Amino acid sequence: QVQLVESGGGLVQAGGSLRLSCTASGRTSALMGWFRQAPGKEREFVAAIDWSGGGTVYADSVKGRFTISRDGAKNMVYLQMNSLKPEDTAVYFCNAGSRTSIWLASSWAYWGQGTQVTVSS
Repeated sequence: QVQLVESGGGLVQAGGSLRLSCTASGRTSALMGWFRQAPGKEREFVAAIDWSGGGTVYADSVKGRFTISRDGAKNMVYLQMNSLKPEDTAVYFCNAGSRTSIWLASSWAYWGQGTQVTVSS
């Protein structure tokens, strides 16, 4: 089985930076990614990375500000978040899977418990 545990969330001011970490245990998945869910809204895609090749995909809302990366030796995935905005406030989830519809939450098989990111203005 696959277990995902996120860490690194917190409270930061607009324009600040934060790095989220996700530790994965179990079988390596083809894809790893991050989703987020703001209060009263649906979960939305943030970023994804191909585990073997390292290719990345980003949502337009975070492109140029967020960077997803992975460390195969440590079985970890990171999300470096720069130039944070109040609209980035959400619970961020680490996820894993093998399906190609990366923008759909239902296509991912495994989810972490989430970590809260709050950006104040």
